[in-house]
Amino acid sequence: MNSIRICSLETAGVNLHSNMFKQDPRILDDLAKVAGGAINVLSGVRQQIESEVKARVEEIAARMELVPREDVDRLEAMIAKLQSDNEEMKSRLDKLEGKKKATKTKTTKTKKTAKKKK
Repeated sequence: MNSIRICSLETAGVNLHSNMFKQDPRILDDLAKVAGGAINVLSGVRQQIESEVKARVEEIAARMELVPREDVDRLEAMIAKLQSDNEEMKSRLDKLEGKKKATKTKTTKTKKTAKKKK
């Protein structure tokens, strides 16, 4: 039968020193640099994706003949001003027509009373 030989790790060539378990600050610096580089790369990728998506959406909006929000806001302001101007003109017209109706009524009454007196 074969016998199993037991040996220590040191005789097998494995050196277990307490220094081996201490963290090397250079390794942490290197890891921080790699992580920072990865973040920069991901940030650049994110910006590229955003600009590409924005370009595609603008292209689709142009094909659908959509108008920009600023144009819609400008038109809404113009419509509101025109509506207020229209209301003002209607009230002025009503006042003028009211005066003319009152004048016509007085003239008609005067003519009718003049005919009755004859």
